Amino acid sequence: MKMRVGTRGSALALWQANEAARLLTAAGYDPELVIVKTTGDKRQDVSLATIGGKGLFIKELEEALERGEIDVAVHSCKDVPSLIPWQFVLAGFLERADARDAWVHPSNTSIAELPDGATVGTSAPRRRAQLAALFPRLRVEDIRGNVDTRIQKAHEGQYAGVVLASAGLTRLGRASEITSYFDAAQMLPAAGQGIVAVECLTSNAAAIEAAAKITHTASAHAAQQERGVLQKFGTQLDCYSAVAVHSSDGVLRAFMSRGERSIRAEGATVDEVYGALLAQGAEELV
Repeated sequence: MKMRVGTRGSALALWQANEAARLLTAAGYDPELVIVKTTGDKRQDVSLATIGGKGLFIKELEEALERGEIDVAVHSCKDVPSLIPWQFVLAGFLERADARDAWVHPSNTSIAELPDGATVGTSAPRRRAQLAALFPRLRVEDIRGNVDTRIQKAHEGQYAGVVLASAGLTRLGRASEITSYFDAAQMLPAAGQGIVAVECLTSNAAAIEAAAKITHTASAHAAQQERGVLQKFGTQLDCYSAVAVHSSDGVLRAFMSRGERSIRAEGATVDEVYGALLAQGAEELV
């Protein structure tokens, strides 16, 4: 059965789409990659948050699903907004890669050894907030571009180093450039980080069935738990929200920050973590 797989055209997105296609082939399908150019890819000149956040990487793919141009859309799970329109469903989750964040320095200098005032590049509000708390003497600034571009900016001296997802670096064959890894309990990853998500129309039963056949059960559970915490806040969260959620070894951890104030919580269930966040004043931080 033919299965048209929608994807962005970046190297990392194509890796993810090809991995989904490989699994679909093994499950008996005939996948065809369809590349869709997204607004997030086109606008590299401004901060992602100012033009709508990572949802811009998703929007055009969802429109292609609605037009019937593709059967499934492949995303980095961490890029998918916590709430998606009713006509779409995340029906598949591929096996999670290393969810940790990685530090990349051109000369392999550790982030702890950087001089005061050194500039660190990252695009995620939750990374900026956690880095500011861990290394208050450093400057943390926004950075745009794909993985290659961000690393190149560090080599050119625009940044002392950059913080990127370990999973993306590994999938692009650049793991050897990682200087060190952040402990996931200390620098909480984004919800769904390291997981590839497969989105379908809720009305497309054949696509949903195909996505289910390539789903990694444990990774799906982790993604649903992590996204579940975000979903508890409804529409209160946006692309400026500094929020991180990570599930590991049966423990669900969350981080929220606004300004100089931050809170952390952990528990076994979505409700337990959400309750702990509320008890610490999470409503004031969203």
